[in-house]
Amino acid sequence: MGRAFEYRKATKMARWDKMAKTFSKIGKDIALAVKAGGPDPDSNPALRRCIQNAKGANMPKDNVERAIKKASGADADNYEEITYEGYGQGGVAFFVECTTNNPTRTVANVRAVFNKFDGNLGKNGELSFLFDRKGIFTLDKAQIKGEWDDFEMEMIDGGAEEIEIDEEENIVHITTAFEDFGTLSHKLEELGVEATSSELQRIPNMYKEVSLEQGLSNLKMLNRFMEDDDVQNVYHNMEMTDELLDAQ
Repeated sequence: MGRAFEYRKATKMARWDKMAKTFSKIGKDIALAVKAGGPDPDSNPALRRCIQNAKGANMPKDNVERAIKKASGADADNYEEITYEGYGQGGVAFFVECTTNNPTRTVANVRAVFNKFDGNLGKNGELSFLFDRKGIFTLDKAQIKGEWDDFEMEMIDGGAEEIEIDEEENIVHITTAFEDFGTLSHKLEELGVEATSSELQRIPNMYKEVSLEQGLSNLKMLNRFMEDDDVQNVYHNMEMTDELLDAQ
């Protein structure tokens, strides 16, 4: 399996463990998509992607429709995307993506979490070079018709860098470069394959080994970040050893 796949599998973060948090995340994504491209999914690829992700997360259709309607109204929340970068214990880099209607509150909360776990908030742009931005698509393998080799060639033609099969869950993970995200989305639409989820993630290009004690503290900090309603995603470059995986 590729390194990106192993990293994702090792860091299935708390954001997907709690349904309410997942729905809130998707709702904010919908609000941003509607604000940028309007409420019609036929003419708004970002909104189509949000709706696909909502289906994959079993978000009720009524919830999705309410989120679109609310985002289209005059009283819609004015969300903006903000990122924060900092260090955890052992020099592990953390990249925190937020969607907020109150940046003052958000930066205070993020700084407080770093401080609580003996980390520190850095300057924006300071750590971004440690992460590669990738498009990540998850598909139900049962959707793929015909020969696997033919499908694989279509994906490579659409910009796929890695194509991984999780045999346990019967799902396919496809990784693309940031600039090929839209191309692969169109390729899947052409083939009539609907992704369970499709999103942009930050995959570390180098990893930091830490002690078990430092690693456990960093995982606690990760979970605390994800408890914050303003936080959408958190990425880190900590090496997930067997000891850390067993201790989670």
